[in-house]
Amino acid sequence: MLCGVALLTTASLTSCNSDGDDFDYDKAGLLISGTEEVPVQSFTVDELPSAYAVTVKATRKCSEKVTIRLGIDTSLVRQYNATNGTSYYPIPLSCVQLTDSEVTIDEGAAVSTAAQVKVVSTDDFVEGCTYVIPVTIQQVSGEQEEIIESSRTIFLRITRIITFYSLENNYNASSNYIFPDDKRVDLSKYTIEFKFYSYKFGNVGDIKRVLAIEGKNEEEANMFRFGENGSAGGDILQWVLPGGRAFSTTHFQTNRWYLISCTYDGSTFRMYVDGVEDAQASGSGKVTPFQRFELGMSWGGYRRSQFFDGRIAEVRLWNRALTANEISTGLASVNAQSNGLVAYWKMNETEGHIFHDATGHGYDMDWTDTWRDDKENGVMVAHDYSQYIKFVCDENNKAEQ
Repeated sequence: MLCGVALLTTASLTSCNSDGDDFDYDKAGLLISGTEEVPVQSFTVDELPSAYAVTVKATRKCSEKVTIRLGIDTSLVRQYNATNGTSYYPIPLSCVQLTDSEVTIDEGAAVSTAAQVKVVSTDDFVEGCTYVIPVTIQQVSGEQEEIIESSRTIFLRITRIITFYSLENNYNASSNYIFPDDKRVDLSKYTIEFKFYSYKFGNVGDIKRVLAIEGKNEEEANMFRFGENGSAGGDILQWVLPGGRAFSTTHFQTNRWYLISCTYDGSTFRMYVDGVEDAQASGSGKVTPFQRFELGMSWGGYRRSQFFDGRIAEVRLWNRALTANEISTGLASVNAQSNGLVAYWKMNETEGHIFHDATGHGYDMDWTDTWRDDKENGVMVAHDYSQYIKFVCDENNKAEQ
């Protein structure tokens, strides 16, 4: 990991003038281009090597040549996360190069020559990590220019298009997996996330149940379904939560993926759609047990009538309420060793009938050993539904990581 180079302190800006330009004179100094509003910028890596040009600009044209040295300082990622509630990872230094790191702004100009940031490998990338490259102004020479601190560093967020496997839903597979008593977790705060892709929605009253996470006997359930009475349409998602309910304001579309993130911070329930807060409800203050996972609607004959026709992936359970910034960094996937991640079913096994828990915490779900109430009489009956588990990967299963 690189250490930050000592930064030059500067006095007043003396080598730039305002003749004939249109810069914002309320800001005086040097900044990395593109950071005026937000320091995080997307860097799309679709082949190797991929390059991103970084330039420095002055807020006024310079009256003499200015030389700036740029560097990659991965320690700045931790500082950014702490300040902004994000969960970015610094790119492994084996994967990146910075060339032409000494850039210049010529006399009479306001934009420097370009340094090249190159991603040369992804071999050391860990699945689920959102990587950034922090490129920062380390030194200025010539007549020393002031640096606009909020724009000293650009964080290049690596974006890649990934193809993934997901579960192809089948109503015959609708059932429950109940974990042993020693795997029960009581949650005073939590986040539940899942991705879904719908082939079709019904009308109001034509219920389509996706999944539920709950106690052993369905107590304090968090259940998700479309088409419930009281909603504004069959394409509205209902979150049945402990002590209440919340409807999405989003009308979901067919044939596209969404990430749903539902948080409880001890007082408020919040639903996010693709990282954007969409609905909320007041909290119950109750501790929510987790010991049971229900896929679809498992009761009696409802498996077919309330079947959610679509795909499911990336089911995650956390023991804390994620922030909006944290959610936005995990739209495609997350690091299986993330802080507070209790269980993580990627639903991407490609074959077989076991939904493996990527965290290693022991929450694998084997669909040869499921249970459901066949007759709606409160009696749970064991079922092997392994033959109905199917994983798919095609042109529809693409995401921006």
